Amino acid sequence: MTTAFRAALAFSLLAGFYVLAGLVVAAALFFDVLLIIEFRVGVLKPAIVLTLAAAALVQAIWMVSRRKPGEQPGLAVTREQEPVLWRTVEELAQRVRTSPPDEIRLVAEVNAAVSEDTQLLGLRATRRRMYIGLPLLQTLTVDEMRAVLGHELGHYSGAHTRLGAPVYRGRVALLATVQGLARHRFLQRVFAGYAKLYLRLSQAVSRRQELEADEFAVAIAGRLAMGEALRKIHGTAAAWEVFMADYMSLSGAAGGRPATVFGGFHALISDPARQAELAALAERPEEASPYDSHPGLRERLAAIALLPEPEHVPDPRPATTLLVDSAIAAQAVEQSIWTPEAMTTLRPVSWEELVEQGVYSSLNADALRDLAVAGQRVMASPEPYLDAAFEALQRGQRQALEAHLHGLGWNPGEGMLAVVLARALEATLIRHGEARWTLSWSGPARLLFTDGEEVMVAEYAARVVADPSGVPGLRDWLADLGISRDYVPA
Repeated sequence: MTTAFRAALAFSLLAGFYVLAGLVVAAALFFDVLLIIEFRVGVLKPAIVLTLAAAALVQAIWMVSRRKPGEQPGLAVTREQEPVLWRTVEELAQRVRTSPPDEIRLVAEVNAAVSEDTQLLGLRATRRRMYIGLPLLQTLTVDEMRAVLGHELGHYSGAHTRLGAPVYRGRVALLATVQGLARHRFLQRVFAGYAKLYLRLSQAVSRRQELEADEFAVAIAGRLAMGEALRKIHGTAAAWEVFMADYMSLSGAAGGRPATVFGGFHALISDPARQAELAALAERPEEASPYDSHPGLRERLAAIALLPEPEHVPDPRPATTLLVDSAIAAQAVEQSIWTPEAMTTLRPVSWEELVEQGVYSSLNADALRDLAVAGQRVMASPEPYLDAAFEALQRGQRQALEAHLHGLGWNPGEGMLAVVLARALEATLIRHGEARWTLSWSGPARLLFTDGEEVMVAEYAARVVADPSGVPGLRDWLADLGISRDYVPA
């Protein structure tokens, strides 16, 4: 089945979706008119059901059709700002026999992409945009970057982007319709089945288009450059996921944001221990799905290996040479990550401070406060002394403590109290200057005493919870550290 035929079939299915919706509306109108002409009890139920379903359908389609495009991500760069990058893109556009983009935007993503604003279901193009991920410029060579840019321009040359916008809008409309029919199970199942068929077919078209665009990339930079680019992107994407989940997620937790985002990412991917871990992540077997928009890495590499090798002069320089000043570009793109509110309310801090305060805020602060409050409620103490929780535990009030912690939002479970106690003890040490969370690019942040020894209180807390006779020893340990029994967490 050719790509053109698949695309035509996808458009036919998209048109069929609106025809199907129109049939539901027409059926609702038919039963409503029939009910008005001659009231029958047997007609009343289908009339009500179809009318409500038709209303939900029309509302979902109307909401999607009225939805306006969101703000464009990243930073737009002009020819004057980045002349080398623009000349490279325009030269490659000539190579693949297409018009260059009207706009180039640098984005904080491990990705490159193109889009095209269209009218009349993709028959008329209005504005082209190219998005280039700064992490790609930081990790690829010029040769590899040219392959990636050639791939994206290949989407223009193959008219792939003309199909993209209407196909995407159809996908959104179908999914919104399925959600809008939540109260109409039968119709929801009908439209859900139709949506699955449409998604499978449209995504199959997308996968074929990616392989076609790879042919343009190889024709420009060769099999080796494109293959290496795909491998690096695959590995860099895995590293970016780790970076976002384990480090960037701390932003805002203590009123701070990293002063240098890409500096932190560079430190992560440069750490020897992390490099081994990230290499293992990149080697994980891929799970293929008929709903994937891109073929798997192995499939793409196998297809590239069969393409003819062009004559070209290799350029192993780092891709950052395509930028006037990569540091200034990185700083500008970082500014685009944050909302205006975040820029004004979150302090730019070092990664060391962000980790120290962010991990404490997200992991320890609630545990310390909630354990003290739970102890106060159980023991009816005048203040939320942390020691009140110890006293409750020593007096056999574990279940009461756990009940109050559950009421404060902690998930009940066998080890819940031990977890809260361990985190509260860590927080107490931090608040009294005995320990601090320490940044590590090799793995999770480590809680260290001031002498550099790692704090490990989880097993100790579990033993005290299991055997409350250990509470006096816990009190003595804290007293030796200068932490009094009347300590009230702020």
